[in-house]
Amino acid sequence: MEDIQKRIMQLREELHQHNYNYYVLSAPVIPDVEFDQMLRELQDLENEHPEYFDKNSPTQRVGSDISTSFKQVQHRYPMLSLANTYSEAEIQDFYERIRKALNEDFEIVCELKYDGTSISLLYENGMLSQAITRGDGVQGDDVTENVRTIRSVPLKLRGSDYPDSFEVRGEIMMPWEVFESLNREREKQGEALFANPRNATSGTVKQQNSSIVASRKLDAIFYYLLGEELPTDNHYDNLQKMKSWGIKISSATKKCNTLEEIFSFIRYWDVERKNLPFATDGIVLKVNSLLQQKNLGYTAKSPRWAISFKYQAERALTTLQSVSYQIGRIGTVTPVANLEPVLLSGTIVKRASLHNSDIMENLDLHIGDKLFVEKGGEIIPKIVGVDVNLRTADLGEKVSFVKNCPECGARLIRYEGEAAHYCPNDTGCPPQIKGRIEHFVSRRAMNIEGLGSETIDLLYRIGMINDPSDLYQLKWQELSRLERLGEKSAKNIIAEVEKSVEIPFERVLFALGIRFVGETVAKKIARNMKNMDVIKNASLEELVGIDEVGNRIAESVKAYFEKEPNLQMLERLKEAGVQFSLDETTLAAHSDKLQGKTIVISGTFTLHSRDEYKALIEQHGGKNSGSVSKKTDILLAGDNMGPAKLQKAENWGIKIMNENEFLQMLQE
Repeated sequence: MEDIQKRIMQLREELHQHNYNYYVLSAPVIPDVEFDQMLRELQDLENEHPEYFDKNSPTQRVGSDISTSFKQVQHRYPMLSLANTYSEAEIQDFYERIRKALNEDFEIVCELKYDGTSISLLYENGMLSQAITRGDGVQGDDVTENVRTIRSVPLKLRGSDYPDSFEVRGEIMMPWEVFESLNREREKQGEALFANPRNATSGTVKQQNSSIVASRKLDAIFYYLLGEELPTDNHYDNLQKMKSWGIKISSATKKCNTLEEIFSFIRYWDVERKNLPFATDGIVLKVNSLLQQKNLGYTAKSPRWAISFKYQAERALTTLQSVSYQIGRIGTVTPVANLEPVLLSGTIVKRASLHNSDIMENLDLHIGDKLFVEKGGEIIPKIVGVDVNLRTADLGEKVSFVKNCPECGARLIRYEGEAAHYCPNDTGCPPQIKGRIEHFVSRRAMNIEGLGSETIDLLYRIGMINDPSDLYQLKWQELSRLERLGEKSAKNIIAEVEKSVEIPFERVLFALGIRFVGETVAKKIARNMKNMDVIKNASLEELVGIDEVGNRIAESVKAYFEKEPNLQMLERLKEAGVQFSLDETTLAAHSDKLQGKTIVISGTFTLHSRDEYKALIEQHGGKNSGSVSKKTDILLAGDNMGPAKLQKAENWGIKIMNENEFLQMLQE
């Protein structure tokens, strides 16, 4: 056993080092396949020996698919915003105010202003203990489990000269490449596109499912150190110390002694930042000396010793040639402006989303209008206005949102409280049909490889498939005669289709593409109702009774199972052998021992991780909660739990159990 523990510790240390080399230094020293082999070995050893579990192990970066709610945490130091400037004259005013207030020499540290989501990390004894969002500046959400999945965030610090307790602040970001890939996938699924990486990052960090966070490959850069015992008395040197501990900082950081040096930095990065893998929207200037920062102090909203300079968004003028409409997988109708090609931020822009009818109406568009198009921090071109002064007598007709689906002719509908219009003809509208099949075969659904959008489009056009059940009737001999396929590709597709009948029921339910039923909700419904027939016959009240299923989701599920084409397709899928119920192993592991009970987990544990306990609670019919209330039935108490939760539980007479007592209760 000692040898096994030693090997586990060795693998963890080596993998932490390789993570640092790859994600912080961008200088890997081993190939990816070797890293994956080491990680797999560690995962196997940890599974076989749960007594050596460590929440900061490299294996914990993959996240969990268990839904969690976020608790509010008060910041040790308020997270204030910075005052913004937009011109060199304003920068000069800031510089002069500092000079007059200090009446002594000072340095300004210039840094890039990354356009992401602000985050505060707390480290205790060299280990990541908590990650908190900005929130309202006084308190934010505890998103520790999500941030643990970001590989550039060190779970364990390097070296030994760091303070026992400190805080670092920085920005979580989504690289352009990941952002573009995510939007391509959302477009395929008929989902609304993220306007920019900042919005995508913010939405990802607040995901209830940390495995989704892990899949989106976020990155992070840190720019400020706080604590009672800081290593140096100036900001720049503290950044270098952070770097030595394995915390990723920006390489674009410079100490400046004159205004001209500051302006030179700003002008250089106005051009060069466009070559970076992340979105940036300006420069941050900070007085270097911590003592001088203290002497300068704060206003009610921001520090007097720091300011941000924001670059102007790049804008171009072009002509509206026409408006077309895209139909998504779930029938969302998105208007798109087709433009006279124009160069903007280094790329040729020909199209820009108009998002919905309200935005289109507010712009008061006419064919031939001269439109202002911006990118700035946006990667998706955005129409920000019309130059009405350039309208001429021969201006084209006013653009009005279509009333019927341009693909199938069905009358469009708009749900109360929603901005988008929808085509209700989900079983007869070609883009929706193809979109649902693409969703069905996708990796997180039935995982049928070899069927890309072009192949699905071809099979649909020639009448070989009209819904997902038709995939199970395909023959390789027929496929092999089609353009671009051939015998080998055809046989591979058929093998993938046949293999998909082993996909678990929860993913089958997700693969159907029922509106509003994502992965987590599909899993909740499947585990609660056990098989497809029960779901089909469930009442609205029974569906709403499932955790995380509200009226909107329940009504969508009911509507899906009331349509005859869907029922016929389901019958064909069932005949093909697709899983329509939870397997016996999954069913055997479930019980109702915790049915109706709300359980709060707090503290650290040795026998299982917090996520594993959450899974156990769900497995036995219980409900997880992030905060203690009078409705709480059990407080599962670990080491170092919050005293406030314990006090509340004791005051309200809530049952308090340690992990041994809890596991014993489940075994009885």
